[in-house]
Amino acid sequence: QVQLVESGGGLVQAGGSLRLSCAASVRTFSYYDMGWFRQPPGKERELVAAITWSGGRTYYADSVKGRFTISRDSAKNAVYLQMNSLKPEDTALYYCTADRTYYNRSLESTAYGYWGQGTQVTVSS
Repeated sequence: QVQLVESGGGLVQAGGSLRLSCAASVRTFSYYDMGWFRQPPGKERELVAAITWSGGRTYYADSVKGRFTISRDSAKNAVYLQMNSLKPEDTALYYCTADRTYYNRSLESTAYGYWGQGTQVTVSS
């Protein structure tokens, strides 16, 4: 089983930065691709960023390219989302996710088997 706990959300002004962290309780962290989703108020959940088990490849939604960076630390069983130049439209509940990797798994896949509880990010204008 995989347990995911997010932290680092909060209230920030437009143009500011936040760093989300996700601690994973799992026997073999390197077996899992990791992702960050978000769900704005009244809207559907969307995949924001993803990273392969090795950290060798990443995916970003067009709306966050150039502003967000996903990374992982295998020594700490953690994944991070550095968010810069935040906009009010980035306001959402952000979820850390994990899925067992397999050959040819697409990083754009939204099928993730494990989810955290979410951390709120609010960007004021």
